[in-house]
Amino acid sequence: MARVIRVTGAWTGLLSDWLDQQGLEAGPLRAALARWAARDNVPVSVWRDLLSQGLALVPGRLAPELGVGACVLPGHVGVLGYLVLASDTLGEAMLAYQRYETLFYGASLAEIEVIGDQAEMRWPPSDNELGQQADGAAIAALVTFMRRQIEQPPPPSAISFLESVDTETAKAYKAFFGCPITWSDSHVRVRFPLHYLSLPMPRRDPTLLALLDRQARALMRALPAGVCENASQSRGESSGTDRQLQQVLLRLLADGEPILARAASAMHMAPRTLQRRLARHQLSWQQWLDRSREQLARQYLADPSLTLTDIALLLGFSEQSAFTRAYSRWTGNSPGRERRQQFSD
Repeated sequence: MARVIRVTGAWTGLLSDWLDQQGLEAGPLRAALARWAARDNVPVSVWRDLLSQGLALVPGRLAPELGVGACVLPGHVGVLGYLVLASDTLGEAMLAYQRYETLFYGASLAEIEVIGDQAEMRWPPSDNELGQQADGAAIAALVTFMRRQIEQPPPPSAISFLESVDTETAKAYKAFFGCPITWSDSHVRVRFPLHYLSLPMPRRDPTLLALLDRQARALMRALPAGVCENASQSRGESSGTDRQLQQVLLRLLADGEPILARAASAMHMAPRTLQRRLARHQLSWQQWLDRSREQLARQYLADPSLTLTDIALLLGFSEQSAFTRAYSRWTGNSPGRERRQQFSD
């Protein structure tokens, strides 16, 4: 049975950045992108329509969706992007993507298989298919992301798509990816020679990877897929905002700079817009930051493998004492005492 998917709101920033690159004003489209960027769940039908509107602004250009994908930055895929960057090798990066793909699509879709001397990552059709333009943008983003991490990056061995295109568009795809393309396949596929998986990632950082991995797991526990599907409109908007802000916050905490201006920029909105959005829920930025840090701290304290210093770093504090003071202010209890009470129960 095919699975229903969505994309994360940060992904809409890919199209916004492409509009900037092309010098396209596209006022109504930009307004729509800004609205959806603040949400965690963007229905595939919405993303497909937004992308189609953007690509229609360059009529006659062959496969412009590949240019959209080529604008990819880590922030467009959230915590998942930073996990990939911090991985030790290309193979570990692919496994990190597979493990936490739920944070992006709302479902785990990717399959990885070794076939002879080739490694294949593939995605089956879904109940709400992205369509060729969105699939093309996604695979262009994946390959571009890999190309930027590796010196003199080798091309993929082969790529497959679910649909077919005209001859000229097919040539544009082959030129972009630098490998044979198969059309009308049963899966979207990307193949690499197996030995490519041992290529080192230039920004590999085992310590950062461990911290990001813990944050990603905490995020998956804190933000279950479809939590708002049956909620009322107003409640759904509130929860959607919370989830989007939570994803942004995790990235900012990893950088140690959870400030309003950076959060607003990551959500593709002005700081005042984010302030107004929070004010509708009777929250200031500092209140939101404290509330989110407290929620994450409680999860981390329940993990005996994390030291208090680890938790302080995960929450973006420069030192353990700052975290201890903040936690005591939030809860009236020290984190050390809180942990002892948890494990003594």
